[in-house]
Amino acid sequence: MDQLTDLKAILHSKRANIYYLEKCRVMQKDGRVLYLTEAKDEQLYWNIPIANTTVILLGTGTSITQAAVRMLASAGVLIGFSGGGGTPLLAASEIEWLTPQSEYRPTEYVQGWLSFWFDEKKRLQVAKHFQLLRINFLQSAWNKDKDLKNEGFFIDDQAITQAFSGFSSKVEQASNVTELLLIEAQLTKKLYKVVVNRTQQEDFVRNYDSTDNANAFLNHGNYLAYGLAASTLWVLGIPHGFAVMHGKTRRGALVFDVADLVKDALVLPWAFVCAKEKMSEQEFRQQCLQKFTEHKALDFMFDTIKQVSLQGSAI
Repeated sequence: MDQLTDLKAILHSKRANIYYLEKCRVMQKDGRVLYLTEAKDEQLYWNIPIANTTVILLGTGTSITQAAVRMLASAGVLIGFSGGGGTPLLAASEIEWLTPQSEYRPTEYVQGWLSFWFDEKKRLQVAKHFQLLRINFLQSAWNKDKDLKNEGFFIDDQAITQAFSGFSSKVEQASNVTELLLIEAQLTKKLYKVVVNRTQQEDFVRNYDSTDNANAFLNHGNYLAYGLAASTLWVLGIPHGFAVMHGKTRRGALVFDVADLVKDALVLPWAFVCAKEKMSEQEFRQQCLQKFTEHKALDFMFDTIKQVSLQGSAI
């Protein structure tokens, strides 16, 4: 088995690691990818297990060598540049995704996706399917997560059941994407209210530019979800511009669609729980990634995109 095959032996949907790095230099040394940090009187090298990594985010004060990029590309690792803490989130002028170039990615998924995408009615049907899957995933995750139950999140609580009440029927009856986005926004607002109440943070106001922990953790966790979504789409060979919900003029819109499958279920509650516990950004990131792994978020994204690609509007 050659080196290239070795590096890609672990399926992307099964890989365990997302790295966010800052104030370091990423390089290749002795056939491995390392990052170098400057301590007070010494330099410290840390190994990155690239065959078990989906995304590397390079934050402030980082640099990367051409040799390291070559090795990351051979392992199919997505490289991203971001601001401090993994944000800003959606600033295209400040964030660039470097996608490994390969002419041997599968074609069946992009061909299946495009077979329905140009038909507005079929695209709307897929958007509705995404919304229903999103809610099913949230209900399943919250129902079996013991840690969330310890924080007072019970799926059969009146406030939570009321938030979901009538959602599925409203989704099915939506006549266009604009109406569907409004229904989604109404549900998300109700979920925010539930989470704020459970974590006793009634003074919370969602502000992407705010520096309070809850807002910062939401931004950070959402960005991690975007990394999972972007990695899923790249592996399956589907361009990010073929969205079913978000605006067709936004180049990365499909990334947002796919990330939305898990954001409310995993990022939303843990951003507030970790803010309540006054955790550091690193502790929140570890908690968020642990929950992505525990609830198989990446597997869920892969399964959803594969299913929709192969079945289209017949789902």
